[in-house]
Amino acid sequence: VFVNKYLLSSEDLKLDAPLFVTWFQCAVTVVLCVLLSVGSQLFPGYVSFPALKFDPKVMRDTLPLSIVFVCMITFNNLCLKYIGVAFYFVGRSLTTVFNVIFTYILLQQTTSARALLCCGIIIAGFFLGVNQEGASGSLSIIGVVFGVMASASVALNAIFTKKILPLVDNNVWRLTLYNNINATFLFLPLMAIFGEAKTIFEFPLLSSVTFWNWMIISGIFGFAIGYVTGLQIQVTSPLTHNISGTAKACAQTVLACMYFREEKTSLWWLSNLVVLAGSGSYTEVKRQEMKQQHRQDVAAAEKQGEILDAIEAKKGPPPV
Repeated sequence: VFVNKYLLSSEDLKLDAPLFVTWFQCAVTVVLCVLLSVGSQLFPGYVSFPALKFDPKVMRDTLPLSIVFVCMITFNNLCLKYIGVAFYFVGRSLTTVFNVIFTYILLQQTTSARALLCCGIIIAGFFLGVNQEGASGSLSIIGVVFGVMASASVALNAIFTKKILPLVDNNVWRLTLYNNINATFLFLPLMAIFGEAKTIFEFPLLSSVTFWNWMIISGIFGFAIGYVTGLQIQVTSPLTHNISGTAKACAQTVLACMYFREEKTSLWWLSNLVVLAGSGSYTEVKRQEMKQQHRQDVAAAEKQGEILDAIEAKKGPPPV
């Protein structure tokens, strides 16, 4: 996030091409996947990476997820371009709320009243944060809009990732490869539509080694985040991923205020705490509900076993 903030809105660079920055990160991810795959075959004792197979059919099947993925990283970067790193947490805090909405719309799964109350707390914290950012004179309305759209995209990405993973044999690396290959093609018309080609060719630091070093570093970080995100969703759930992301963003907010030496009001910090409290409460409510559901499933299984044992006992021993 800090590297992206530097690339997107630093006074040193003044590069107004967020789609290009995002496209380059996807391209770096594709190159890294290929290099690691080749390296694992040439040096199996030193590099551990699954062999990557390219299947056009799977590429088409993963396209819906790739479209959501492109929206997610684009809105994330656009949000970061217009708002500060410190406010980035609150600006994208509605992910859990959208997760509940899309879970109901796409999966027809309802949410308890207690969980909805926690979502209400998150929304209240979000609006308090927007209000306080406005009071400090640093509010960007377009940045907040992009933040809300990013939250929706993150929630959708988590749900679609869980659904698409079985199509690639639950291999996170294969999904990462297909996702980023699709994204590199999807970004090209977007960059053309928004006129970024001219901006890139006229960029004075296009031949700067330092600039490309930062771009490559951002691509490596993007690759690492993409892998960890897919792995976490694979072994846990979209909900767990969203909640841990919120906790990460909280630490990020504190670091940003320290690094940029920003002074915030008590109400501004309160908005962060309200969002964090709502997210934490939502996690606890869902954890309790999952434990209760697990106990019910175990009890039902035990009862079914007892019924089967009773039926077998009535039948008596098999004839000799």
